[in-house]
Amino acid sequence: MEKIRRPISGYLALLLAIGSMIAAVLIIANGSDEGIKVFSGILLLLAAAFLFKGLVVIQPNFSVVLTFFGKYVGTIKENGLLFVNPLFSKAKYSLRMNNLESTRLKVNDKMGNPIEIAAVIVWQVNDTYKAAFEVDDYFNYVKIQSEAAIRHLAVSFAYDNMEDATAEITLREGGEKVTAMLVEELNERVGAAGIRIAEARISHLAYAPEIAGAMLQRQQASAIVAARTKIVEGAVGMVELALEALSKKEIVHLDEDKKAAMVSNLMVVLCGERGATPILNTGTLYQ
Repeated sequence: MEKIRRPISGYLALLLAIGSMIAAVLIIANGSDEGIKVFSGILLLLAAAFLFKGLVVIQPNFSVVLTFFGKYVGTIKENGLLFVNPLFSKAKYSLRMNNLESTRLKVNDKMGNPIEIAAVIVWQVNDTYKAAFEVDDYFNYVKIQSEAAIRHLAVSFAYDNMEDATAEITLREGGEKVTAMLVEELNERVGAAGIRIAEARISHLAYAPEIAGAMLQRQQASAIVAARTKIVEGAVGMVELALEALSKKEIVHLDEDKKAAMVSNLMVVLCGERGATPILNTGTLYQ
């Protein structure tokens, strides 16, 4: 598990390192005994180099993973100039948010229709120990697992509910539910690498080119049928109101044949795609 390490400030070590270098130069330049000044100068330079090696600068939202001869000893998440054991090996890891836009994947949905799908994923390193030691390359790991999660999401639901009328959630209309499922599955997949998924959104969703034309025609036909259904329902209601008003106000008395003819004419006028061209009757009602 990740262990947070709190090192000491590095400013004192920096001053000591600079002082050691100055002292080494002064001793070598002004010393009387050649052997002693060379030996002392080398020791001071080694001490300065040792102190410099222990210094580490950490920027905001960065961390440093420390190992000691292959053993993990902790992670530093503080910012600024810090000093650690110079024998520690140091590796920097970013804690900032990263954007990953997947490629457009071609996959069959739940109904077997080929579709294209892509997503934008926002992620960050949450556990530096897992990111450093549990996987080989956490960037590549996130990319591959994200594509696997998107593929699994696509095959789990239908593109729309035109073929599966019982479907409660579809990729096209699922909205926040589909997004929440994608985030949950992504977190399960990349959790082993110490990665946290902050957000995931479907950025591209469409039928594959080979069936896009046919699916568009089907959608248009469904829209036309739905519109016609509304028109017929409205026309029936208007005819019913017209007959009821004529009968109630006793404007004209119609037998069953004339009622049927009137209903037929009104339905043609109300449901036709084009405006009706009436023929005026200048004779009696029965001509």
